Amino acid sequence: MNTISVQDLANLGEAKALRVDVRSASEYASGHIPGAMNIPLEQIEKRVADLGADRPIALICQKGPRASIAATLLHPCGRSLFVVAGGTNAWKSAGLPLVASVKARWSLERQVRFAAGLLVLSGALLAGMVSPYWLIVPGLIGCGLTFAGATDICPMGMLLARLPWNHASRCDLSASSVAP
Repeated sequence: MNTISVQDLANLGEAKALRVDVRSASEYASGHIPGAMNIPLEQIEKRVADLGADRPIALICQKGPRASIAATLLHPCGRSLFVVAGGTNAWKSAGLPLVASVKARWSLERQVRFAAGLLVLSGALLAGMVSPYWLIVPGLIGCGLTFAGATDICPMGMLLARLPWNHASRCDLSASSVAP
């Protein structure tokens, strides 16, 4: 698998390589490399046609692993692929500009992992200190996560997506600003 440094990508310019950010939409909105289009990893195989055929593709994620997975998925298409070493974190660390359209927030997937972990931990602690019946909570969370994995439907994610911090402010004047 070919990699490219953030400095080489910056020097290459937007016209020479198609920049594809494979993070979630909320991660992308909180800060992405200028000129990058967002195709979340779970959609990459379905949206190959959106990538055109005229330029090499530079795959970007937060640190690199998801971009590597995307490269593995796209490899059979016979395209020239590069994984941006260190991802968006390396770009930011190099002092290169990021485009941000919303205030930084956790991705929905991270929120689900945090909420599930907190509920399992709370249920286990309460089972040990109060009553063993509290073990029902971690059991239900385990069932919910199994259901989400098997069906690709996550009720906890759908619930968390409705919370106010997961909605952009309609009067946010800093939209599409360039962050240092």
